[in-house]
Amino acid sequence: MSRIVLGIGTSHTPMLNAPLGDWSRFIERDRLRPHLDKAGRPMTYEQLLAQADPQMGAQLTPEVFAARHQAALAQVERLGDIVRSARLDTLIVVGDDQKELYGDDNMPAMLLYRGATIRNVPLADHPGPDWARAASARYFEPDQPRDYPVDDKLASHLIDRLMEDEFDLACADRIAEGYGEGHAFGFVHNRLLKGSIIPVVPVFLNTYYPPNQPSPARCYKLGQAIARAVASFPGDARVGVLASGGLSHFTVDEELDTRVMQALRKRDVASLTGIARAQLNSGNSEIRNWICMAGASEHLELGDMQYIPAYRTPAGTGTGLCFADWS
Repeated sequence: MSRIVLGIGTSHTPMLNAPLGDWSRFIERDRLRPHLDKAGRPMTYEQLLAQADPQMGAQLTPEVFAARHQAALAQVERLGDIVRSARLDTLIVVGDDQKELYGDDNMPAMLLYRGATIRNVPLADHPGPDWARAASARYFEPDQPRDYPVDDKLASHLIDRLMEDEFDLACADRIAEGYGEGHAFGFVHNRLLKGSIIPVVPVFLNTYYPPNQPSPARCYKLGQAIARAVASFPGDARVGVLASGGLSHFTVDEELDTRVMQALRKRDVASLTGIARAQLNSGNSEIRNWICMAGASEHLELGDMQYIPAYRTPAGTGTGLCFADWS
């Protein structure tokens, strides 16, 4: 019987692609971008700064940055080692698309990719400064496009079984010419797999963009349905499922992140699926990918979970970095 044998959750922020010396430079972009506070209300950087913890400076020293940067990169290596050594036949990657492939003219709530390959292309235009462009470029191929293998047989089986399970999926078998997979999936290929050839099945969730974001409960049920579908796949395939993204950002919310991690540790489905949707917008929205992965791997045991509150500005912006594995 085919089965899910590995669950992985990993942050994929550009902070993980940037050298230590550039962490303090993220303030350049955070000052300009729109933000949400911890309740999900729109805020400017200046408004966040006005209500920030006055002790935030203690989170921003060179020593703290160095320790957190080192710890985060060690976790990326740890999870990469686990995935590469798990003897997987297929890795299902649950990620979000931030208008890299899909836009307001066609934004599927859930899309399953079923092509024989998926293309990763070098980064083209980038609106930010050179240091930010260099960090974003690490999601993508350095010189020329590359086609990565997709387990199209498992993908087609999942679509068939999930439709029977009343999930009305969008699906795609190719990417438009000149485009490539987004950063959530490129992080897996270029930072975790690092050249190892494991066929993937990309699952796209619209975590970011109202009005058709799946609810937390729906994401969990999707994960459960994926696990059932894998179990009915002919053969004896060893399958992993990986959530790419999260936890809280761009405003770091340690309370929310702690709730999510406690729910994952305790298999507290009610808490995990009961997160207010107002708290799952902007970067926080990628928690939906973890919720889906949790539904698919609820039969597995937690190995290790590490959390790093990676603050980067006096306003409390940054990323709640989290790295976890189940087997």
